[in-house]
Amino acid sequence: MTLLEKLNSSVLFFDGGTGTVLQGMGLLPGESCENWNITNPEKIAKLHEDYLLAGSDIIKTNTFGANPIKTENYAELIKAALKIANAAREKVNKNSFIAFDIGPLGKMIKPLGDLSFEDAVDAFKKSIEIGAKCGADLILIETMSDLCEAKAAVIAAKETSDLPIFLSFAYDENEKLLTGATPECVGVTFDSLGISAIGVNCSLGPRQMKPIIKRLMSVTNLPIIVNPNAGIPYVSGLKTVFPVGEDEYLSEMLEIRDMGASILGGCCGTTPKYIEKLTGAVKDRKYKGRCEKLGAYVSSYSHVQKIGGGPLIVGERLNPTGKAKMREAIMNRDFAYLQKEAISQAECGAAILDLNVGIADIDEKEVLKDAVYEVCKVSDLPIQIDSSNPDAIEAALRIYCGRAIVNSVSGAKKSLDSVLPIVKKYGAMVIGLCLDENGIPKTAKGRQKIAEKIVRSAEKYGIDKKDIVIDPLAMTVSTENDGAKVALETIRLVKEKLGVLTAMGVSNISFGLPKRECVTAAFLSMAIESGLDMAIANPKSDVIMQSFYAASALSGFDKNCENYIKNATGDDLIPDKIKDEEKITLEYAIIRGIESRAKSEAAELIKSESAIEIINESIIPALDYVGVEFENKRMFLPQLLMSAEAAKAAFDAVKTEKCATSVDKIAIATVKGDIHDIGKNIVKMLLENYGFSVCDLGRDVPPEKIKEFVLKNGIKLLGLSALMTTTVPAMEETIALIKKECPDTKCVVGGAVLTPEYAKKIGADFYAKDAMCTVRVAQKIFNKV
Repeated sequence: MTLLEKLNSSVLFFDGGTGTVLQGMGLLPGESCENWNITNPEKIAKLHEDYLLAGSDIIKTNTFGANPIKTENYAELIKAALKIANAAREKVNKNSFIAFDIGPLGKMIKPLGDLSFEDAVDAFKKSIEIGAKCGADLILIETMSDLCEAKAAVIAAKETSDLPIFLSFAYDENEKLLTGATPECVGVTFDSLGISAIGVNCSLGPRQMKPIIKRLMSVTNLPIIVNPNAGIPYVSGLKTVFPVGEDEYLSEMLEIRDMGASILGGCCGTTPKYIEKLTGAVKDRKYKGRCEKLGAYVSSYSHVQKIGGGPLIVGERLNPTGKAKMREAIMNRDFAYLQKEAISQAECGAAILDLNVGIADIDEKEVLKDAVYEVCKVSDLPIQIDSSNPDAIEAALRIYCGRAIVNSVSGAKKSLDSVLPIVKKYGAMVIGLCLDENGIPKTAKGRQKIAEKIVRSAEKYGIDKKDIVIDPLAMTVSTENDGAKVALETIRLVKEKLGVLTAMGVSNISFGLPKRECVTAAFLSMAIESGLDMAIANPKSDVIMQSFYAASALSGFDKNCENYIKNATGDDLIPDKIKDEEKITLEYAIIRGIESRAKSEAAELIKSESAIEIINESIIPALDYVGVEFENKRMFLPQLLMSAEAAKAAFDAVKTEKCATSVDKIAIATVKGDIHDIGKNIVKMLLENYGFSVCDLGRDVPPEKIKEFVLKNGIKLLGLSALMTTTVPAMEETIALIKKECPDTKCVVGGAVLTPEYAKKIGADFYAKDAMCTVRVAQKIFNKV
């Protein structure tokens, strides 16, 4: 029986922890697990054999960190790992499966880091190509904390091999990824992207994973992977303790199995004994799959939008048609203008943003891709990619961090054959226009026939009907008296006969008429009553939005008229200074992360105000606002970093020799034996953008080297990071040396394995649970609060 056959009929068992088990075999703190494929192959073989003997159906190769970004000899390590795993399978259980294990690259993708999306894809491809050729049965992409990096890995796997793809994420205790994504965002983004299973691993114990599993299952029917730690670890003395024992683990995992998860195993702290307990207890391994009826969803990196069950507004303003300023901005690649427009539409009530850059004399493929990238820097609304150019659509879908809608495909064969394969490859939703080679039918039944053709064609490509949205096309009533009547009838027909969602550009109806907004608003109300799901309209029009909220309430979609009341009373109305692009302030530009606008606003202010006034009255208050929002979980890491970059641009525009932002030096380092530096790099970026001078000593830095640098440069604050439990002793040693030789230096520590209690125990002055906390410590040390 093949893996996919078993996946759809049986509960399967992964193995458990690798690094923590190898530590028990003698792996030293900071020593590379992957290097043991060369230096201690017999111990890696025993690891695999023990798990297979315990009942594991799937063993993970010892390749988690073997990639071209982290390791020069990655190819040698991967080949050795597959050779060992294949030999273990041959010896113990020939019917088991080998998962080629892929972890994060160790660098964050732009705009959060300096790694481009395509460079990430290429790095993953290099590893996967070797793993696929050397006998792997599936690709396991695990411990992901960034949606974009996970997407890069999935695309690399799809373009490199035909092996099944398993994808697993590491969530924090707030049930979010590092970049702020929820389980729903993860499920929606990857459900249609062609993977075979999705799930959660590491970071948490089985009990903490239960609500995450439930949330994943609400948006995907994919088989669910659950590989928990043996509880959330803590340090006692110099030993890392995993609090969940084998019996508690078994009890929790049986409940998780009963919830519907079908691929069970372990991560850090679990051993072959844990897996043996689990496999021994699960006698009935039948799995019938889950077939819950799920809705249609799109997503951004941190926001999910359900389509259906009530009308929503798709913002139409990111489109050059009839908009001279937008056209000029696109021609000049002035993405700050698009960013402002995206923000204002979101604040005025848009649920999705339609993005179109289709004008002559530009490279639409490159401009659309860049526009998607720049708009998503400042907005967390899902994007509707509006283009008839297949190359441009693919370029934009490829780098989009979430699940998008494609607007659009027509009933013409050329359009269907060129657009639908791209929609399928990237798991998008798609809008189908009721027109074909013969134009737009005059009757609703004629348009219905084209809609049927689009639905049939999409289903041939494996695109589910729930992911198809039909646009009946509203023709202007100034030239076609029946334009509105036919469009509304088409909405009713396609919903009744085909059971599909509908979308329509409602403003087309009023073209050429005076007081267009009144006609558009009336038509919008009629369309909602007819069953329109997505109104592509101008959310900045008070007349249109009043009609939208009123019609939604009258149609029963607005429970207790809550949205209507908020809109009518002004609670949610956007101040004029935000709606008016010319009145956006420096503070607002920083909060929203509009880097180029922050720079230009600061440059303008410096003509009439001192640098100190600008910094103290606009830049710092904006950063403080963002910091508080981040700490209260109302803003997330991408927004925090975008705001920091905007603040840096403003600082650069106003600072002078007499007004440097700071001369206070802070040193940061990842301690000896630890090669992880994502967290440290985020801390560095934030500190610098708050005006501090940061000396980055790098990763895997010995205590003596850190001490010498601190002593020589008079460092007042030292930041230390450790991600691995095996390197925490090196942190304690470093702090002890600093306290002895540099008693005036304060130490702040952070990292996934640390707690406030343990930070205090090893002598640290401060514990930082995240990057923003480090900024607060620095402000306190240097009297900046």
